[in-house]
Amino acid sequence: MPVSRLKFESLPHAIFLQRVSGPESATTLEARLGQGAFLALRLVDLLAPERAPVSKDAFHYQWVATDRFCRELHAAATEGAHVHGIAESASDCYRLGDIQLISPALFAYAHFLEAELRLEEALDVLTTLLVVVGNRLSPTDAVAAQLRFARVHRKLNRFDEADAAYTEAGELATLAGDRYSALLSRIGRANTTLGRGNLADAERRLEGILADARAAGERDVEARAEQGIAAAFYYMGQSAEAIPHAWHAFQLYEEDDSQLRALGDLGTMLLSLGDATGAERALAEVFRRGRTQEAVGNAVIELMHCASYRRDHVGFARWRERCEDRLADMPPNIRADFYLKQGIGQARFGRYRRAEVLMKEALAIAGAAGLHEFEFRIERILAGLPDCQQAVVRETQLATEPVVQTAELREVSESLAQLGG
Repeated sequence: MPVSRLKFESLPHAIFLQRVSGPESATTLEARLGQGAFLALRLVDLLAPERAPVSKDAFHYQWVATDRFCRELHAAATEGAHVHGIAESASDCYRLGDIQLISPALFAYAHFLEAELRLEEALDVLTTLLVVVGNRLSPTDAVAAQLRFARVHRKLNRFDEADAAYTEAGELATLAGDRYSALLSRIGRANTTLGRGNLADAERRLEGILADARAAGERDVEARAEQGIAAAFYYMGQSAEAIPHAWHAFQLYEEDDSQLRALGDLGTMLLSLGDATGAERALAEVFRRGRTQEAVGNAVIELMHCASYRRDHVGFARWRERCEDRLADMPPNIRADFYLKQGIGQARFGRYRRAEVLMKEALAIAGAAGLHEFEFRIERILAGLPDCQQAVVRETQLATEPVVQTAELREVSESLAQLGG
């Protein structure tokens, strides 16, 4: 949502206290990190322009208590260093009278939380940045904050909030003459359209952005547009058309995490055409090199899916257990995907009653999160479950005969074999 509509709740940052779920967990490192984040962000709140000025003694007293608690966390975990850095930056802001000094620490912590799929917590930190620093953010930081705010909302499937924030980011970028960020805001809005299930409109928008990015020489935006177009074709059931776009995105990206996201998408698309070998090569590379919860979490789900496709009971069970270990940190779309693909796997092994239970769980998660395209897909699969045995027989034949028919697809498969080697 636009910054003008942002307001603190009655107890800001309480989301971090949810890590303390009971008396036994109160002393764990995870709980103490949550408490440290709560204390550090409450200290930042004292700097908000709408608050009554805080006396030097009052601020110093709260900072000393926060610093004492957070200093112990600094060496205990990467997150602890982020939390302690926020407390130190807040002290510098108050001492030097420059609120902008808090921005780098809040940006860095929000990025860390997003990468760890702690999306609600990331939103809390970004909200703090937008409210406390507000219009004193530099034009570049204001655009970056709105883009990240929008992206986290999109990952949480809150599409109205994401669209509003992307729009505001685009307006700010245009005013600042920032062509790259203006294109990113358009990419974000197109991906929001894609998330809502309006696939044809999303693909049309992304094709326009792709042309503009090429004309402007914006390689990163070109890669993002290619990846979005690939997703649109894939969701429209056109994997053969999607795969070259996903591979081109992988080649265009220069940053590792972005490359791995494209490679993960590619693995999913290859499996949909029956190329389990190519899919596993791509996904195993993501699993091996991935540094974020999102990239690795998606790869683990798809590797579970590959194992069931090949009727590998042991591999399916192993990857399913790894998925379950990550379940608490999965946002709704990934959690629904896990239950759906676990259900498909159970059906492939002939356990239809268990498959139906899991698919209904996926449907409930998708419905609660407003994932309409996902709902339709799950409903179609559920409706066909009674006739699944015949489909499983056909799929077993496909599992030994990958459907790689075009020269472009063969080239991608061969390139993946070299990548794996």
